[in-house]
Amino acid sequence: MNEGLADRYAQISAAPAAGQDERYLRVFVFALFFFFGGITSLNDVIIPKLKALFTLSYAEVLTIQSAFFGAYLIVSLPAAAIVRRIGYMRSAALGLTLMMAGSLLFIPASSSALFGMFLVALFVVAAGITILQVVANPLISLLGPPATVHSRLTFAQAFNSLGTTIFPYVGAILILGALATIDPATLTGTALRDYRHEATQIIGHTYLGLAATLFCLALAVWWDRNHLRERRDTESGWSEAIALLRLPRFRFGALCIFLYVGAEVAIGSLIVSYLTQTDVLGLSAKAAGEHVPFYWGGAMVGRFIGTYVLRVISPGKVLAAAAAAVMALLFISSHTVGAVSGWSLLAIGLGNSIMFPTIFSLASEGLGVRAASASGIIGVAIVGGAVVPPLTGHVADVLSLKTALIVPAVCYAGILAYGIYARRPAPAAAELKGA
Repeated sequence: MNEGLADRYAQISAAPAAGQDERYLRVFVFALFFFFGGITSLNDVIIPKLKALFTLSYAEVLTIQSAFFGAYLIVSLPAAAIVRRIGYMRSAALGLTLMMAGSLLFIPASSSALFGMFLVALFVVAAGITILQVVANPLISLLGPPATVHSRLTFAQAFNSLGTTIFPYVGAILILGALATIDPATLTGTALRDYRHEATQIIGHTYLGLAATLFCLALAVWWDRNHLRERRDTESGWSEAIALLRLPRFRFGALCIFLYVGAEVAIGSLIVSYLTQTDVLGLSAKAAGEHVPFYWGGAMVGRFIGTYVLRVISPGKVLAAAAAAVMALLFISSHTVGAVSGWSLLAIGLGNSIMFPTIFSLASEGLGVRAASASGIIGVAIVGGAVVPPLTGHVADVLSLKTALIVPAVCYAGILAYGIYARRPAPAAAELKGA
């Protein structure tokens, strides 16, 4: 990228408005991470519910993740353009409003009791979350010194994990409880249609409550939309954003985001089904759903620990070590039975903890004010959550759930390689020259 293009790339700069406390903005970003993380993790509860209701295979039901994470492919670059044009706070309000609209779509989806309608609702929710992702990651990077960006982003991601720990537990109680009393496979005809209608109403009511909460949040963010002083660039286009892929470190990092999200979502999506297997823990669907927070809770604990560790150890080395640990846990889980098999899979959450923020910050080193566009490209890479889970589900259908763990294991091997590759800091000048 030549110097002229680099100068035109100064898309957006932000600072707390005069007289306002920067801590408010950090709390605001932490709240965004909490809510979009929690709502995303509800997919892990919906998947076993809809699999049973509509008698779907693993590959079929995991199209839920394809619909959800496919939004990142379609919406991320437009979201980055929106952030450049209208700023962080207004974009956040827009994202929350879209999430609210998608949550409300669960009402007609529940009334129709059609699987396809749930996919549409999930896509709209994910479109809103995509905008929040593009807002939150670069914004937290701006709210502090560059030297601590790795640990700061990891700390913010801990609030994402707090949401993913709380929401599935509550969701398992509200959504999965009915599976413990009635087996839809034993119903036919009118009885099956009536049961599907009644059971899907539970999902609709859950998301109606979320819609009300999101509406209040959107209003609060809009009220404080001038909390940042922002200089926006309305001239830079998608071609300049895509040009970032010419940077080897950024390109490899974006690929690893694809691999990481795909692997994490694939494992999270299968936890309930995995723990119900007789050679694992043999739990009921509801009890297995209540174990999902251990997976996400491990990520939360690991991110709080990682906030400190990443200040004293090279982020690349920490990333490589975490990836190696997860690969070991996958091997143990797939080659053992009983509690060892189940809990080794749940322990993967701890290994996952620092991966997304560390990959993001390593890939974005030296990009400076180009962070908004970098976040847009990385947002596209999150489409890995739409690709890897159905592939894992297909292997599970053809072979077995344990054998299917080889798919995320391959993904973590790529992340291990990136940690080794990016173990040394990349000077900003080198990044610009590489472009």
